[in-house]
Amino acid sequence: MIVTVTLNAALDVTWEVAELRPRASHRVLATHERAGGKGINVARVLAFLGHAPVVTGLTGGPTGHMIHDGLRSAGIRTSLVAVAGESRRTVTVVSRDDGDATVFNGPGPEVTATEWAAFVEHYATVVRGASVVVLSGSTPPGLPLDAYAVLIRIAAEEGALTVLDTSGPALAAALEAGPDVIKPNAAELAEVTGCDDPTAAAAELRRRGARTVVASAGPDGLRAVTPAGAWRAAPPEPLSGNPTGAGDACVAAIASGLAARAAWPDILRGAVALSAAAVPCAVAGEVDAAVYSRLRQGVRVEEFAPPAVKGATGSRA
Repeated sequence: MIVTVTLNAALDVTWEVAELRPRASHRVLATHERAGGKGINVARVLAFLGHAPVVTGLTGGPTGHMIHDGLRSAGIRTSLVAVAGESRRTVTVVSRDDGDATVFNGPGPEVTATEWAAFVEHYATVVRGASVVVLSGSTPPGLPLDAYAVLIRIAAEEGALTVLDTSGPALAAALEAGPDVIKPNAAELAEVTGCDDPTAAAAELRRRGARTVVASAGPDGLRAVTPAGAWRAAPPEPLSGNPTGAGDACVAAIASGLAARAAWPDILRGAVALSAAAVPCAVAGEVDAAVYSRLRQGVRVEEFAPPAVKGATGSRA
């Protein structure tokens, strides 16, 4: 079983326009509305891969009901906890001209200490028996800075591997809990470490507690620094479209590979192909099956020697 956690679930609204122009009126060519948030998007891709993920997290108000109903309609199992506040909406404007996406993320509901304690208690029951727990996205207002660290420790106590995809202070605070895998992009690496060299930054985050760092380089693929070695993986061809769901597809592939106890080169090959297959799709959480099948065998994976990491934690993966 793979559990995905979305503490700041959202109703994702995507607007497609011919071309995005600042300070101009636009005619919306197509509108998509669906349950979202990074962990929910990961669950959709895991379902595509043949898994039956369980989605947990926080939802509230009429928007929260729409999120729950959307997941149920999609056939995805949920174990959500209600809060009094209203779940957020996000708006993504996709330009058909060049595939660029502009995203507006709401802050989410204010979560009380009592609501958070109730979720932690519920979460501890949900992750029992899980092989992998994916924790993705931002945290809503009111949650403690170490929220992800708390959830990582609980999952580890239950024997589950953990994959964390967040950024900024939430990422920094979670490292001491020893997540098995973190998946920052280049900007997030630099933000947390102050280092512009992705390889050195990955080594620093491993020193702080992350067991494996899989760093996204956008269209150039992935770079992974693990206790078993370090690899670069790149797609065989560039793709144009909407990149907003690529990171979530990548995380889904990593979780799937960990659940199968696959070797890291194989995990990275699938992750690069799956994230690339998300780019042609209009909304996050979807992948193009034909693109995924075509690219998977063409992904280039090469090993490299990372900097030595003093005090890095060994991996359970």
